[in-house]
Parts: sequence; C-alpha cells; structure tokens
Amino acid sequence: MEEPPPHGEASFNADEASSIVKECVDVILGGLSYDPEKINQWMAAVVEQCLTHLVKLGKMYKYIVSCTVMQKTGAGLHTASSCFWDNRTDGNCTVRWENRTMYCVVNVFAVAIPL
Repeated sequence: MEEPPPHGEASFNADEASSIVKECVDVILGGLSYDPEKINQWMAAVVEQCLTHLVKLGKMYKYIVSCTVMQKTGAGLHTASSCFWDNRTDGNCTVRWENRTMYCVVNVFAVAIPL
C-alpha cells in the first residue's frame, strides 16, 4: 500500500482530468468530419483548451498535454507511454474519443510542483 502524499500535497485526480479532456474534445471535434487541412488547427485547439481548463483548477502541477488524431480507415493505432516520477503526487490520464470519421487520443501528464 502506498503512503499518503506529504502534508499539503494532493495526488493527481485522473477522473477529474479525464472529464475535462472529454468535454474539450467533444466541444471542439464533436460535430466535425475528418479534414486533413484542418487537423493541425483542431489539435492545437484541443491541447490549448485542455491546458486552460486544467490550469483553472488551481492545482500545483506542470501539465503536459498531447493529442493524436487519426482518420477512421480501418488501420490500427497503438500508443504507449511511460513515466519516472513520484506516484504519490504525479499522475496521468489518457482519453480515447471517436466519432464516425476520426479517432482522437489525448494524454495528460501532471507533475507536482514542490512547494
């Protein structure tokens, strides 16, 4: 069993972050069809909106947000990540989203800022 975080520190809430990411992706990509000429703009909007909303939580974290969008063509997509950090305070979440024309995978990494 892991020790609780030191006094004054909170562990990363992956469910809260996932909910924020899902909402941002739904708002930005929800009603759209895959368009290779607009993907860069859409991905930039997704990561910026996610970062903006995560920062508004007012938690002492450095956030890293990545976004991958792929057209639905029947091809496979595999992703993996690994981190070396303090599991008591730092964390990550991955959100997989799709509509009828594309897949979107957003990764959020949160590294606690020591006080």
